Amino acid sequence: MALGPGIPETEYVPRAACTGIYAGTMSRRRRLPRAPEVPVLPLMDAAAVDAAAPEVKPSWRGWIHAGTFPVAIAAGIVLIALAQGAPAKWASAVFMATSLLLFGNSALYHRFNWKPKTKAILKRIDHANILLLIAGTYTPIAVLALPPQKGMLLLVLVWTGAILGILFRVFWINAPRWLYVALYLVLGWAAVMYIVDLFQANAAMMVLVIIGGLLYTGGAVVYALKRPNPWPGHFGFHEIFHVCTVLAFLCHWAACLLIALRPLSPSLGLPG
Repeated sequence: MALGPGIPETEYVPRAACTGIYAGTMSRRRRLPRAPEVPVLPLMDAAAVDAAAPEVKPSWRGWIHAGTFPVAIAAGIVLIALAQGAPAKWASAVFMATSLLLFGNSALYHRFNWKPKTKAILKRIDHANILLLIAGTYTPIAVLALPPQKGMLLLVLVWTGAILGILFRVFWINAPRWLYVALYLVLGWAAVMYIVDLFQANAAMMVLVIIGGLLYTGGAVVYALKRPNPWPGHFGFHEIFHVCTVLAFLCHWAACLLIALRPLSPSLGLPG
């Protein structure tokens, strides 16, 4: 089109088109190699999903631990009644108390819909009770199945680890799932340091301890990965985790009963 006297007619190119041409040219000139993608680990992926998507509570949520609570009461009474000697009874009482705390609070926390503030408190208690049960389970084993010095060292390690872990969970309740699951597993397998001594003390007891540990570990992995999730809305990955905890508890109760009936180490300074 003519722009005026003496100005040659030229083709009008819209500004947007010029911008697009320039951008395309520059992108061809300055195209950089694509950066390698950071691999996404399954546990990290599960943690991201957990933070992004609200969970719908399955119909079975909480019922498994609610049903286990009265069983744990009866099992604890039997264990204390049959335990030979005051140290065995005290150590068995610690195991019973920590198991009741876990199953009782877990049933309350998971079964009902709580207000956010109450839910946050119960969640902290729920996660703290996992660490308490680990230490509580080790108490009869350390007191009754190991020589006094080794038993005391194991007690100090697991209870110190449990207390530090509880502080970690209370003050960082939104920690990545993979991180606190790893903490549970490391503390839960602390007895590996004395596995030879424990097998010599009572092989059947130690087999039950290992089976229970494997059940806890399998449940923890399912919980961390959030899969398999067989029946969403009814019986999901969390219910599988709870079933594993109940089966593991029963194995460890039987292990504690075996060593409480025939203690190797009669006392670690407990009331006698």
